[in-house]
Amino acid sequence: MTTVLLVDDQELVRAGFRIILNSEPGIEVVGEASNGTDGIRLALELEPDVICMDVQMPGTDGLAATRAIVADPANTSRVLILTTFDRDDYLFEALSAGASGFLLKTASPENLVEAVQVLARGDALLSPSVTRRVIERFGATTSPVATLPDRAVLPDLTDRETEVLALIAQGKSNAEIAIALYVGEATVKTHVSNVLTKLGVRDRIQAVVYAYEHGFAVRGGTTPPSG
Repeated sequence: MTTVLLVDDQELVRAGFRIILNSEPGIEVVGEASNGTDGIRLALELEPDVICMDVQMPGTDGLAATRAIVADPANTSRVLILTTFDRDDYLFEALSAGASGFLLKTASPENLVEAVQVLARGDALLSPSVTRRVIERFGATTSPVATLPDRAVLPDLTDRETEVLALIAQGKSNAEIAIALYVGEATVKTHVSNVLTKLGVRDRIQAVVYAYEHGFAVRGGTTPPSG
């Protein structure tokens, strides 16, 4: 059973989310909070698998609450930011705070259920378009790399995993990677999981940042040789 904590200052919003999630087999809403302070407390007490976190709330807002929850070494919950506003400042602050997903409240009930399930599996939920926005923001503040990096910076990745990382760094979805490499999506998912584990990063967004920081990816979509 996937357990969920709802943190939102609007009671009607929480009620709607609760109905949607509790109607899905395998998902149970175990707690609710109307502000970030109570959200932090309940996260520690209930240890939910996923926390659906609003951004704008009185007192401690959702970004500050996310930062506090993720920073707690005892925390195992993953935070899904749910907001009405598709703003870059919210997106980047949420990712910086440690959120594992970002979803607009205008999303369909099916999207909400899928988001909770994705985060519960330990994956991140960001659309390819959002991934590209992260790349653009990161690339704009990163000096261009003159040469491709030595494969020695990625000693544990296989050639295929190196190719997958290069495509992740371009903002490709699993489906797009599967087409590019002529393999099935299930195979791509396995490769992505291996890449994240070997790099020691939480999700594919952190993998993108890793690729840029280590000179593995450069602005303009250049990718390293596979051999």
